[in-house]
Amino acid sequence: MAAKKPAKKTTKPAKSARKPSAAFMKELTPSPQLAEVVGAKALPRTQVIKKLWEYFKKNKLNDGQTINLDDKLKAVYGNKKTIKMTEVSKAFSHLKD
Repeated sequence: MAAKKPAKKTTKPAKSARKPSAAFMKELTPSPQLAEVVGAKALPRTQVIKKLWEYFKKNKLNDGQTINLDDKLKAVYGNKKTIKMTEVSKAFSHLKD
């Protein structure tokens, strides 16, 4: 029987820490409609999404792949009853410099 060769160890170069995009980290002011949900303080887009999801969970609005809209969210997303999870980022249209 032939002796097994040890497995080759590949050395991968260490990945540098990825810096977040400046565009995502820029703080933007929410419109009055969005401010009722996420607060009036200027926030980066990443925090707006985080606060929206906290609001959805706190008020038990998420139902699988859809979000049931209450009156505050209807002011942001239009007069719909529900939105899909992929439509959550449409709230960015309510952010200003």
